[in-house]
Amino acid sequence: MSNHRRGRVMMQAGIWLAFAWTTPGCIAGNIETDAIVRVTPDALSSGEYESSPTFSQDGTEVYFFRADRGFGRYRLLASRCVDGRWTQPVPPPFARPGVSEADPSLSADGRWLYYVSARADPAGERLDIWRVQRGADGGWGEPERLPEPVNSTQSQLLPRPQPDGRLLFGSSRSGGMGQGDLYLATPGADGNWRVENVGPPVSTDANEYEADLSRDGKVLVTVANRGTTSHLYIYRRDGATWRERGRVPARTDVFQVGPLLSPDGRRLLFSQADTAERSGEWFLIDLEKDADPRWPPRCGGQEWR
Repeated sequence: MSNHRRGRVMMQAGIWLAFAWTTPGCIAGNIETDAIVRVTPDALSSGEYESSPTFSQDGTEVYFFRADRGFGRYRLLASRCVDGRWTQPVPPPFARPGVSEADPSLSADGRWLYYVSARADPAGERLDIWRVQRGADGGWGEPERLPEPVNSTQSQLLPRPQPDGRLLFGSSRSGGMGQGDLYLATPGADGNWRVENVGPPVSTDANEYEADLSRDGKVLVTVANRGTTSHLYIYRRDGATWRERGRVPARTDVFQVGPLLSPDGRRLLFSQADTAERSGEWFLIDLEKDADPRWPPRCGGQEWR
């Protein structure tokens, strides 16, 4: 099994026996499990595993990746909202056929799309971070691989561009605190990047390998495997420190991946296994009351309830 696939599905058959909240009155502890709803649009759903959507600012485009039922063979897909319906998803023009590519993420201004691709690895195993720029005509240019130290000799996952230009991502590179850690990369004026481990309590001796951060920088959601299977954990910033608020009460018998926070950090979209017919799908949960029902964008203008 490849390194990037192992990081996501390691011991996925394990079952948590109880919730383990680390602080009283935590956000996750107040979430009702029946509030989780499957929201994959019918036009984008299949018998395979849909994961990691990212939406354009106007809500008319969505990019995501589809894996096979064993969560391998990653392929990038794109769809548009036309006449109140999502179009049949197709590979975007910059995708490389026959190569594992996943985790698309649009920058806040929509000018860049970041993703991971194995195209630079002769063995087709290591996932590097690439990005592609949208031109003035709305088309996409030629993809470029980000330089070291953003990329490394190990896989990188779920690159999330931040409003201030930094890039949040996960990596199993050497020198970390555990099997995988979360990192922030900061671009310099000279074109070089500085990469720093997010550090404890977010990065630990376990396997943290995906994360998303709210636009105000106050809410962080991570994907971490703490010895059974991978689940979602919520953190809130307290001054200069991250405080863990607990685990999102999604299914305990399967892994969750591809977290995407709403702009205000009150809603969370993620992927997990569904039925035998649908494999993996997108699910939505409110992290706080009074979440904006217009997010995520729904083609046709309906609201999520």
